[in-house]
Amino acid sequence: MFFASVKCANFAFEEEQLTEADVGDFKAIAFGDASVTYPLEDEPDCREYPGSENWPPEEEWSQLNRSLGGALIQGVPPAAACYDGPYKDTAKCTFLARNASSSRFYINDPVTVLTEWPEGDTCHATLQPQPDDNCTQGGFPAYVVNATTVRQIQIGVNFARNKNLRLVIKNTGHDFIGRSSGFGSLSIWTHYLKDFQYLPQYQIGAYSGKAARVGAGIESWEMFAHMNEYNITTLVAGGYTVGAFGGWMAGGGHSALASKYGLGADQPLSIQVVTADGRFVTADPNQNTDLFYALRGGGGSTYGIVTSAVIKAHPYTNVLATSLAFSTGGFNAPVDPADAETFWKGFDLYHEFGKKIVDNGGTACYVSRRSGNNSYSFTTDIELPDVSAEYLTNFVQPLVDDLKAIGINATIQPPETASNWMAGPRAGLGDTPGNSRFASRLLPRANFDDPDLFEATQRALRESIEAGYAFHGIHLKPTEEVAGYPGSNAVNPAFRTAIMHADLFDNAALRGLSPMAFKEAHARLASAMDKWRAVSPEAGAYMNECDLEEPNWQQAFFGSNYDRLLSIKRSRDPWGVFYAPRTVGSEDRVVLTEDDMPTQNGPLCRADSVQGLEGV
Repeated sequence: MFFASVKCANFAFEEEQLTEADVGDFKAIAFGDASVTYPLEDEPDCREYPGSENWPPEEEWSQLNRSLGGALIQGVPPAAACYDGPYKDTAKCTFLARNASSSRFYINDPVTVLTEWPEGDTCHATLQPQPDDNCTQGGFPAYVVNATTVRQIQIGVNFARNKNLRLVIKNTGHDFIGRSSGFGSLSIWTHYLKDFQYLPQYQIGAYSGKAARVGAGIESWEMFAHMNEYNITTLVAGGYTVGAFGGWMAGGGHSALASKYGLGADQPLSIQVVTADGRFVTADPNQNTDLFYALRGGGGSTYGIVTSAVIKAHPYTNVLATSLAFSTGGFNAPVDPADAETFWKGFDLYHEFGKKIVDNGGTACYVSRRSGNNSYSFTTDIELPDVSAEYLTNFVQPLVDDLKAIGINATIQPPETASNWMAGPRAGLGDTPGNSRFASRLLPRANFDDPDLFEATQRALRESIEAGYAFHGIHLKPTEEVAGYPGSNAVNPAFRTAIMHADLFDNAALRGLSPMAFKEAHARLASAMDKWRAVSPEAGAYMNECDLEEPNWQQAFFGSNYDRLLSIKRSRDPWGVFYAPRTVGSEDRVVLTEDDMPTQNGPLCRADSVQGLEGV
């Protein structure tokens, strides 16, 4: 038998660690000492940025690069190739505009974040720049550490802390609200930490069974090859390019198996992490238990930089899905009001059926929207694990019959392997930056069990779709019971009582909007969301897929866990090295932007100093 003490050998990239001898006379990369910190009000008003008085000179950046073994990259926006200046490259610009969607360019780019507005949308790819278009650094990092060893991560963390720089963490760039962006920042890029080890027998605490050691940079689609090779299943975000063991895991992490095995944050048995003082530690049920709690659901970019984890390996699990769709009206045809009411009755029937889906260990993912001619459409994939095609067909048939009974002839496709639980032929390809903005809510079981509350909930959802917003709902039931050992983590308690993670997508084209128009668009979205919040006042929202301006965000994203997490944050990171918007402790700082825009395109400053700095 192999025990945890044997199995905890690090990956090779983790064996290369920073030592006091490495630091030598380069005190800018010295380790931190939490006993030698100062009150927040005694710190500089803002983090340094290019042009500020204490921004490191070029020779110091060169020395940092040497200490990193040449791993320091200047943070150049890729679309700078499309604009006049030193980086103009017509061939590259053409590639970005026409061919990047069939490549891995953006996923493998050190600075790209796949949602542009939080960065400031300061440099987008275009073959025909308009007269008022330009490309500026904006919220793209000034420099990037291409981390392939723990030592490089430690050096980057220490340099940022000691030089009062803003530090950000980026894996694949699947970031909706700007947590991997930051004006004048130093970015730690964990994308290439892709090592994997199957552990056929792993024991720690009350756990004894199969496990896997995974590098933080492994993408979800890449994990399927490992699952197939070793006949196991591990939880990932589906067959996508999402980094499975970075922010997805840290923020909760839902998947097609959420109702069977819980969330991504429920899977780690041990986590390797570089902390704010630059030290490399293990967090598990036996040591650094505060970190072990916080890193599993308490949010990314907050307590440290995860380099690897040991996660549970479940029996090989196949997920089948069947697609069902119905709509009103035809192409450009006016919609009969009676047909619209029938559509909404079908909408209600589906949500009643959603309870049956999650109670049988399944999930479902659907989209409902209004078209230009006031017609409505509904499309869902109903997913069940470890069932036959015949079973899934029979499972869904009562819903099909109920819809038919009210006059809806739904289109239904034969069961097949779920599209979000496989690595298809285009796996790993095609991600390009976009500009979506949305808000979310974790809707509790009670909202679908209580008749009066169900009616109010359905009315709130309906009114948001009628207002022109696209509604995306995911049925799931990641209770503590299905999550299993080791339990006792920082997952938002709202997840444990929810049976739907619901998103509402803004219908505004954000690029080019004036600050006033941008804020007005958000105000309309927030008004629609307020109806959801009103019918679920004690619920919350999924912090990885959320509104950056979520009201009472501490409660919405962390619930009753917030005070404990804040205590851990301030104990483990008294310097505030790790900052990301709407994460634990982020209320201590604010980004100063032009026209008070909610982006990361501005200096990061102490919140208590902002009043005196406004307008600077």
